[in-house]
Amino acid sequence: MTQEATTSGPAQVVAHAPQSTVERITDLARRHQQALVPGGARRREEFGARERIERLVDKGSFSETGLFVRARPTGDGGRRPYGDGVVTGYGTVDGRRVCVFAQDSAVFGGSMGEAFGEKTLALMDLALKTGCPVVGLNDGGGARIQEGVASLALYAELVRRNVQASGVIPQISVVLGPCAGGAAYSPSITDFTVMVDGASHMFVTGPDVIEAVTGERATAEELGGARTSNAVNGNAHFLAADEEDALDVVRDLLSYLPANNLERPPEYAPGDAPETDLLDSVVPDRLGQAYDMREILRAVVDDGELLEVQELFAPNIICALARVEGRSVGVVANQPLHAAGVLDIDASEKAARFVRFCDAFGIPLLTFADVPGYLSGVRQERGGIIRRGAKLLYAYAEATVPKVTVVVRKAYGGGYAVMGSKHLGADINLAWPTARIAVMGAEGAVGVLHRRELAAADDPEALRARLVASYERTHGTPYLAAERGYVDAVIAPRDTRDHICRALNALHGKRAPLPQRRHGNIPL
Repeated sequence: MTQEATTSGPAQVVAHAPQSTVERITDLARRHQQALVPGGARRREEFGARERIERLVDKGSFSETGLFVRARPTGDGGRRPYGDGVVTGYGTVDGRRVCVFAQDSAVFGGSMGEAFGEKTLALMDLALKTGCPVVGLNDGGGARIQEGVASLALYAELVRRNVQASGVIPQISVVLGPCAGGAAYSPSITDFTVMVDGASHMFVTGPDVIEAVTGERATAEELGGARTSNAVNGNAHFLAADEEDALDVVRDLLSYLPANNLERPPEYAPGDAPETDLLDSVVPDRLGQAYDMREILRAVVDDGELLEVQELFAPNIICALARVEGRSVGVVANQPLHAAGVLDIDASEKAARFVRFCDAFGIPLLTFADVPGYLSGVRQERGGIIRRGAKLLYAYAEATVPKVTVVVRKAYGGGYAVMGSKHLGADINLAWPTARIAVMGAEGAVGVLHRRELAAADDPEALRARLVASYERTHGTPYLAAERGYVDAVIAPRDTRDHICRALNALHGKRAPLPQRRHGNIPL
């Protein structure tokens, strides 16, 4: 049997090296067992890194890579366990290939050292070469201090891999514990981030350091807890109740996505068509009355199922993955239940990122518009609504996937243009008879156009009512837009799913080449 030194050094000291095949196989089994032993005490999490991976992938499908990698020597004589705090490998989820890494908080607190980083980079390279999604289970303490600049270098290398993989393979991050400092930037570049309520934290600077430097006090939960990241700053996309729920979200998400940008999203047997007759009565007669846009969406997509992205952030716009006749679609819709569905800075950025993701991976876009326009006000203007609101315009105009738009009710001003209009390259535009496509609402338009008449009238309110009614009859309908070809058809609400299915089938082989260029310059 071998005897290995437990102190650091350039090589392991081995005595009585095995000679026979039997001895070598026995030695392999011993090393394998040693490598699988947890490196230290766990915190409060229920599962270890390998257990987490096994719970994500199909049973028996995981093959581990880099099992015998050891941490680099640091000169402090400390123990160098196998694996160096990260488990990497590949397996399948619902029979489809996936690469996975899981940080192990029991080894050096899950911090990234040189060997840890190199293992993760090797896995990213494998995912890129083979064209399969990569899932990262994050639970670590950031850069490993005792390894100095090498750990920082590997973080930068990991971010570079994330950027190279962006738009090529889906990247999903799951934060199951702390994710602080430089470690937070890699998940922020991936496509989706899932966090666990009450267990996950993601921030650049911890509460103790912030208090010491600025005097401001905040808990870790307030700074970057799962709810803060999902509802306040928008750093995360899904809020899970526990670890098992987080892994379920990943499996659901993968079911909508292609393995890479050269493949189509998976297709399934068409789901049940929902009841569509209710669509004729879902929009209230009173223009200012709110309703839940999700009622419309669920009456259009298969089985009424939506996987909402960033559900708690910027709720005035809905972004969701769904299926229509078994094929994946990305849904973008204004939500009148929140701020009348107006577009503000957060909603614009949320939707723009989602539109660009769908475009990168060949997922058709289905847009439902009921928008009063962009939000006005000092805070929005000072916050950069022009620059940041333009991101959504850019995203729609850039997208080459099939784009189908339904105008449900209001489509005013810049809101009409940005929400999947024909002028930004939408392929098929439909409108309900309840649609109002105009520069602005009737009340506002009458106030601007007839200001002097109203001021001079003996009964300004009666005159205003007549002018508003006249404006509604002409401009407050979808028919002027239809006359100009900006709307392809005005349809009965109950027929919406049927028209969408036909449009998506007609667009299934769409080709829309762009001019040759390095890349565009989106207004970041």
